[in-house]
Amino acid sequence: MSNMWSSQYQEKLKTADVAAKVVKSGDVVFLGEFVQNVEAMDNALAARKNELKDVIIVTTTRAKALKCVEADKDRSVFTWDDWHFSGLGRKYSEQGLVNYIPFTYHQGPEIIAKYNKVDVVCLQVTPMDETGFFNFSTSNSIGYAYCQKAVKVIVEVNTSIPRCLGGASEGIHISEVDMIIEGSNCPLIQLPAAPVTETDKEIAKYVMDLIEDGSTIQLGIGGLPNVVGSMIAKSDLKDIGVHTEMLADSYVEMYEAGRITGKKKNIDKGKMVYTFAMGSKKLYDFMHNNPVCASYPVNYTNDPRIIGLNDKVVAINNALEVDLFSQVASESNGSRQISGTGGQLDFIMGAFNSRGGKGLICISSTYKDKDGTVHSRIVPTFSSGTIVTCPRSITHYVITEFGCAQMKGKSTWQRAESLIEIAHPDFREEMIKQADRLNIWRRSTKLAG
Repeated sequence: MSNMWSSQYQEKLKTADVAAKVVKSGDVVFLGEFVQNVEAMDNALAARKNELKDVIIVTTTRAKALKCVEADKDRSVFTWDDWHFSGLGRKYSEQGLVNYIPFTYHQGPEIIAKYNKVDVVCLQVTPMDETGFFNFSTSNSIGYAYCQKAVKVIVEVNTSIPRCLGGASEGIHISEVDMIIEGSNCPLIQLPAAPVTETDKEIAKYVMDLIEDGSTIQLGIGGLPNVVGSMIAKSDLKDIGVHTEMLADSYVEMYEAGRITGKKKNIDKGKMVYTFAMGSKKLYDFMHNNPVCASYPVNYTNDPRIIGLNDKVVAINNALEVDLFSQVASESNGSRQISGTGGQLDFIMGAFNSRGGKGLICISSTYKDKDGTVHSRIVPTFSSGTIVTCPRSITHYVITEFGCAQMKGKSTWQRAESLIEIAHPDFREEMIKQADRLNIWRRSTKLAG
């Protein structure tokens, strides 16, 4: 390591308590993204609860409880704003302890640059390398945009996290850093494997029919994407490419099976492009210093114009409900915020831009409520307060275990007819009546007769 960088490191190295002193009442503080959970700085801010007021803490999909928020459950000092809810965010929202920030994901860095005040940023990073760079590890979506806007930039070093190659903006140089904290070196949170249902397997069969040799894929989170990944790994598909928002364990399985080569991509040929990763230790070990993985900020990975530059993009996402107008609700149940817009809208639009591309919304046809009552996920209209994630003008394909429906170029009644055909049979007759009541369509002899 250069003596110059080593000297700067020692000059900027502070305890978390000292670093937390830069935060003043009224400040906006960004504390990182996804599984890169800033901890030492969080604990030091919690200890300052009686010295501060009106501090806004901002995160992206925080996976571990914020000590400063837990220390201030009456919200008299710290207000927590999150760009996307995890299970933790959902739980805290129900307690009135966190606010959701709505946005279209690929616009995040530009929104920060144009509109967001940020006083202090603290991001978890790998140890500094011999050239003076810290690496953002698994999370590179909007962190660097915050660093460019912040008054003070603090990094919290964690020796147990992978060094993830770019791409672009995957790290920050010591010359751009004001303070360095050496953290507790906790391993990254590992996501448990999502349970897989028979319904997931049936839906995955329809998805597989739409994937071709040379397709570039984007998988969301959950049981269905895991099934699709396993099916691809066991298939004879060739030269699959990856351009995704989230890198997950299923990509490792596909790569190790020889399905992923990226040879047919038009951009980032041979690279698995992503903006953040969440998964198991197997995934994190795979990513460490692996040049096949390319980390980019989200204004690159999720830009529909960039996504569409590759051919045969297949974007696979899930939802909570689809209504007979073909609107998609993926983030709220009524006014209850479940997750966020995330990259769904970006990738549905990007896949449509792609030559031969397909943007898929995959849902089970039904679900059971806490009382065991079965409800349809294809509904006449959404309940009051439900947020539309994907407007009907953007929706491309909808898939359930009963089939695949393509929406583009169809009239309102044709869309409703196609959706009813893939709804659960127990609900189809009632939905035909509701479609008529809503004047969505002219009566079709195909379904009415």
